[in-house]
Amino acid sequence: MRNLRRFTTVILGGLQLVMSLLTTEPVLAKNQEIKEFLLDNGLKVIILEDHSSPTATFQVWYKVGARNEVTGRTGISHLLEHMMFKGTQQHGKGEFSRIIARNGGNENAFTGKDYTAYFERFSSDRLALSVELESDRMANLLLDEREFQLERDVVKEERRLRTEDDPVATVVEEVYAAAYKVHPYGSPVIGWMSDLDAMTVEALRSYYKLYYSPNNSTVVLVGDVNAEEILPNIREHFGKIPRGPVPPKVLSKEPLQLGERRIHVKKEAQLPFLMVAYHVPNIGHPDEYALEVLEKIVSQGESSRLYRKFVYETQMASYVGGDYARVSADPTLFYFYGGLRPERKVEELERGILEEIERLKREPVNDQELEKAKNQIEAAFIFGRDSNFYQAMQIGILETIGVGYRALESFVPNIRKVTKEDLMRVARTYFTPENRTVGILIPEKKEKSSSGPGF
Repeated sequence: MRNLRRFTTVILGGLQLVMSLLTTEPVLAKNQEIKEFLLDNGLKVIILEDHSSPTATFQVWYKVGARNEVTGRTGISHLLEHMMFKGTQQHGKGEFSRIIARNGGNENAFTGKDYTAYFERFSSDRLALSVELESDRMANLLLDEREFQLERDVVKEERRLRTEDDPVATVVEEVYAAAYKVHPYGSPVIGWMSDLDAMTVEALRSYYKLYYSPNNSTVVLVGDVNAEEILPNIREHFGKIPRGPVPPKVLSKEPLQLGERRIHVKKEAQLPFLMVAYHVPNIGHPDEYALEVLEKIVSQGESSRLYRKFVYETQMASYVGGDYARVSADPTLFYFYGGLRPERKVEELERGILEEIERLKREPVNDQELEKAKNQIEAAFIFGRDSNFYQAMQIGILETIGVGYRALESFVPNIRKVTKEDLMRVARTYFTPENRTVGILIPEKKEKSSSGPGF
């Protein structure tokens, strides 16, 4: 699997959807203006009018994800996301989705480490449906014991299929668990199986009451919408929901790693897999821009250094890559990975990747590499203007993690300021042996079952 992001974020109906946010895209196109409103109950409403097509997206972002979970309750944010489709007294089980589909729209939801979000996309003249339906389930969700038991089984099966039965996903999960000793980023979004087994509907109800409130959420609308016309409807439906309790802050801070951590995963698999991760700063830190450019040069795409060397030239790996999850509420990981070709040793690939990392520290990248990376990042920024959905997603995630959408205004200028010396400096600062966590998949062959006489 070439994109490991899908193993660190759980999204119903398409795991890679939300992670495209992490390659920063624009919020504002030419002549557009974001309008912000704050309701008396604390709900923040952000509207970006774009009348280029008669469509719109409506999104509700809750400031809760795996980051907010405690030991013994991992996976509760994602399980609650599932339960949000089980109905209210006004709209029964499955009715939410049927109403949206009947009106020509589509809807879904996703849970990440820092957020849970729900969205609808359809013709802009149907936006009132989103206002009614989303406000209803924000305040009036039914949490039935029988439905809870059924949905918990669904999530457990999802975990088995996407993680426990996938050896590469298992390595990724184990690397995160080893890299984070204190911070909740070390726990999987989908939760540990023992925690899912122990989950109760009472725990879910308490979690819902604590985090699903207007003062802990943001509504984002982007598209062919008039703010003055839609806002009264939003006030009517969402404004009557009482302010909820103030959720506790996440106080955990991951301590400095003092030495390399190494894990080996033995599972039935065809070929070895390698992951090398380093602790790095998140958005808001001055080094975020140099790390973003470094990611593009070293590990993103078939023209990257790692792909050219290990897939094309040495043919050591069938795929390689890397990721810097810059847009996160707390310090994150920058990791490299690769899947071996038959007859090649994982030690070879690890040695080769570490050599490339050392090269970054002592040799400046060439002018062509640097300019190409900056151009690619800026192009991705510009192309994002074509999608109402992704503009809303970008606004939502930045607001939810506490940075705010205006962080995008300085993004391209700061990318343009990155120098060769900056790249060498961040490589020397963060890509150190003491700051490294290595995960290795050791394939085990499936044992052949033997049958005795008469079977």
